[in-house]
Amino acid sequence: MHRRFIWMGAVSALAPVLSGCINVAAPDEPIVIELNVNIRQEVIYRLADDAASTIEENADIF
Repeated sequence: MHRRFIWMGAVSALAPVLSGCINVAAPDEPIVIELNVNIRQEVIYRLADDAASTIEENADIF
């Protein structure tokens, strides 16, 4: 029991010292997230689908 009080006293004495080591601050500049998304595949797919339907609708022209 005596060791428990010594241990609790040591922990409570070190707590203020250890709490000063952690510092959290907001950054000075805004956080920038760059999203480089390649949408070319979707555009080509849509154009190919539109072209196929146009050819089917106007089969006599082609």
